[in-house]
Amino acid sequence: MAEIAFIRLAEVINRKQDMRVVSVTVKPTIADCSGTIYFTDLMLQEGPALTGYTPHTEPFLQKLREDGVIKAPVWFNGVVRGEETVILFNLGETSAGLDVHLYPKSDLEAGAVSLCQGVGGQKVSFPNAVPAEADLALLASTRQCTKNGSPEKKEGFYQYSAAWDSKHKVTLPEGKTARVLFEMQEMQDGGEPI
Repeated sequence: MAEIAFIRLAEVINRKQDMRVVSVTVKPTIADCSGTIYFTDLMLQEGPALTGYTPHTEPFLQKLREDGVIKAPVWFNGVVRGEETVILFNLGETSAGLDVHLYPKSDLEAGAVSLCQGVGGQKVSFPNAVPAEADLALLASTRQCTKNGSPEKKEGFYQYSAAWDSKHKVTLPEGKTARVLFEMQEMQDGGEPI
């Protein structure tokens, strides 16, 4: 399958008279070519400067498919004690948001829990205390942070998994233990038709 490429073209239209433009007709003409061409997002604007443009992200955010069928989300379970680095295997073709659930085995004081990528990027911490067996959930899929289903304050970033292997540091107070559950929907690389 050919790779889809986005190319932005800009043209200047000069008016023949200094009068108001009532209509514009665009007739794309292609010669001596083969393949498929899509024309999207026609934008007309007045003035000498071109406005910035970013393609819509929807074509780039496609769930990973196997044999044409969307692959089910994947889960990683574990138990961490103190500070541990968890390695997740994202078999998708690009980064994917992570939903993280943390269930402490004993009460954790305010500010004692944090998560981050590899060596400290994308750090998030939780300023409130977390009681034993609570479900502390940081959900990138819905952009929510909850404790036992109720909104919970967080300081920092939602988590994501880089493509292939992705390291995630879970930090608890020394000697404390928690169950963790990481869930992700693996994603395809952008621009492929579904």
